This record gives sequence, C-alpha cells and structure tokens, in this order.
Amino acid sequence: MPLLAPLLPLTVDDGNINWDASFPAADREASLELIKLDISRTFPNLCIFQQGGPYHDMLHSILGAYTCYRPDVGYVQGMSFIAAVLILNLDTEDAFIAFSNLLNKPCQMAFFRVDHGLMLTYFAAFEVFFEENLPKLFAHFKKNNLTPDIYLIDWIFTLYSKSLPLDLACRIWDVFCRDGEEFLFRTALGVLKLFEDILTKMDFIHMAQLLTRLPDHLPAEEFFACIATIQMQSRNKKWAQVLAALQKDSRETEKGSPPPRH
Repeated sequence: MPLLAPLLPLTVDDGNINWDASFPAADREASLELIKLDISRTFPNLCIFQQGGPYHDMLHSILGAYTCYRPDVGYVQGMSFIAAVLILNLDTEDAFIAFSNLLNKPCQMAFFRVDHGLMLTYFAAFEVFFEENLPKLFAHFKKNNLTPDIYLIDWIFTLYSKSLPLDLACRIWDVFCRDGEEFLFRTALGVLKLFEDILTKMDFIHMAQLLTRLPDHLPAEEFFACIATIQMQSRNKKWAQVLAALQKDSRETEKGSPPPRH
C-alpha cells in the first residue's frame, strides 16, 4: 500500500481531535498522558517537538488523531519518533495519512499490537539470515543467550529513527519505502556486521548495552557498505519465503501437528 493512499475520514480541527464517542474516556486520557510524556522525549536535541516548539502541536495532533482512528491499537511508546520524521517531510494531513498507512503494514502492526506469536516468527526469520551472513557472531550471541528481542524491538518500533542519527535513519527510510520490511532486518544485520569485531569480544551485558544504545556518530559509508554485503537469501529462499514458511510452521504447531522440516 502506498504511504499516501486515502484513509477513512477523520477530522482534526485547529489541533483539537474529534474523538470517537466509542473510545472510552479512561483509555483516551491514558493515551493523551503517554503521548504528552513521549513527545517530550522525541528528538530532544532538535528542540522543535517539545512544549513551545514549532512542531509540538502538530505532533500531538497526529498522535492523538491516530489513537482515535485506531483505538484497537492506541498509542504505543515509540510512535512519536515515526510521526516526527514524517512531520519533517510532509504537511499535517499527508503526515497523518502516511503515519497511519505505515503503521498498518504487517510488520509494524505485529510489533505495535504486541502480537507475540508473529513477533517470534519475525525474530526466527531474522535469525535464519543472521546465521547465514554472520555465523561467528551468531554463535557468540547464542552462547551468551543474547536474543533478537533485546535489541530488535526498539529498532523496528521506531524504524531506526531513535537508534540511529537522524540523517542515517532517513536514508534507511528511503530504501525501506522502496524495498519493504525486509530492508529493516537487513539494516539490523548491517549494524551487527559493523560492530562484529567488537561484539565478539564482549559478554552479554556489554553487547546488550552497545546494541540498545548505539554510538551517536556512525561512519555512514562504512555502515551502508556493511548493509550492502548482507545477502537476504537462505537456501535459495528470499526473506518473504522464509517468513511465510515459518508462519505456516507456527500455525501448524498451534493446531497440534508437527511442522515439516525445511
């Protein structure tokens, strides 16, 4: 789906959200409080989204409008970073439409709705390509019980806009919008390859600390060169095929029948 594909009508007048009457007042207040708190932590160095900043009201309106538009999803911490990047590139209406369509993609919806089964499937698919591309580091992570959820969730939640310098994150977004979710996981493997030599010498705690708080300055060209070396094909199967096979296995396991061996 194109990011600017039309949505069902929703109105935001002068920064005031026209809330759906079926959205419980308690949930509404909880969402607004969380939005208020999260906005204060969104790109704080830019000083443009915080209270009194030029984009504060726009960001607040878009996030509040989304919780009205999709009360089944609500507001989830990290959404503010995605909306903020869109605000920097689009006007309010287009930013809201793009934000809503972006979050409606299967991968984003799985993470923001905390669909544990589907999230585990994405992690399993990621590990297939992790082992294929970086076998030594993969074995080191397994030995130290460092699982993908520890570092991947934040990267996927914010589409790297919180974890990477903004200019690099925007370049990631450009390719993501062209290639889809596969590139998010290819980028993750690029990060691991960039720091492979350092990570293989670390224990669990230091690896987790590095990956959950990446350096503020990354060598951009070296980073994208690392991403370029990542091959998203395993045993002649591409990302989508691997993911689909794992999803099928998961459904069969839930039904009680043993999954086929690939």
